[in-house]
Amino acid sequence: MESQNRRRAPAWTEREVLDLIAVWGDETVLAELGSKRRNANTYAKVSKGMQDRGYNRDVQQCRMKIKELRQAYQKTRDANNHSGSQPQTCSFYDELHAILGGAATTDPPMWFDSVCGSSETTEEHD
Repeated sequence: MESQNRRRAPAWTEREVLDLIAVWGDETVLAELGSKRRNANTYAKVSKGMQDRGYNRDVQQCRMKIKELRQAYQKTRDANNHSGSQPQTCSFYDELHAILGGAATTDPPMWFDSVCGSSETTEEHD
């Protein structure tokens, strides 16, 4: 049991997680993660980005932390979408919302009328 504890990676600091979110939030990283099924090279970029910022996190550690953050964000967002429930939050919710939720979850989709050249929200359209 003691040998397992020695092999465990150190806990992520708040500053380190914020830097991970910044690296993860890069447009090219997000685009690659959204378009590929195999992301080993993309997580290697994230790990390299963390190393460039002075951290020693390998590909697997970055992948697992991103997965954990994504799940915490999704669970919180799902809980907040249930009517009548108390608003909930998670660590780094605002930062995660900026890259995972964005304005797309709060703004209605736009319709563009190519004949008239005007646009309107789905609420106006219905």
